Amino acid sequence: MTKIGLFFGTQTGNTETIAEAIQAEFGGDGVVTLHDVAGASPDDLADYPCLIIGCPTWNIGELQSDWEGLFDELDEIDFSGKQVAYFGAGDQVGYADNFQDAMGILAEKITSLGATTVGHWPTEGYDFDASKAVQNGKFVGLALDEDNQPELTGDRIKAWVAQLKSAFGL
Repeated sequence: MTKIGLFFGTQTGNTETIAEAIQAEFGGDGVVTLHDVAGASPDDLADYPCLIIGCPTWNIGELQSDWEGLFDELDEIDFSGKQVAYFGAGDQVGYADNFQDAMGILAEKITSLGATTVGHWPTEGYDFDASKAVQNGKFVGLALDEDNQPELTGDRIKAWVAQLKSAFGL
């Protein structure tokens, strides 16, 4: 079976809770191994052919602090041949001008290092003005808004994981 590493950064616990829900939807820790990026090294990410990256957007379009600390070290990883999916937590109402920017910042960096992005997500059903996470009319990954649309999170995770299972060959 394909090894999948899910790396998340969290401030309030929302992104960790989402990561756990994604892991459960895949079938548990036998399929997806969770890593809090606060304690992760570049070598940890390099161990997996398939990665899921989770990061909330903080302040005005910034990376969560643990991802910020690891960001420059990502250059040490050869992402060639790796499939990477992204998910983010953000507030489309309070931060409509930079909704999910952190997801876009990470996707841009990791793609520039050779990764293939999987798990694009439609922008329909969201109300925001701008996002660094939108490419070709879709989010680069699963966009979640626990502040304004928490009731949609479960169904969105189910649909996204089904898409990833296909992309990851599961």
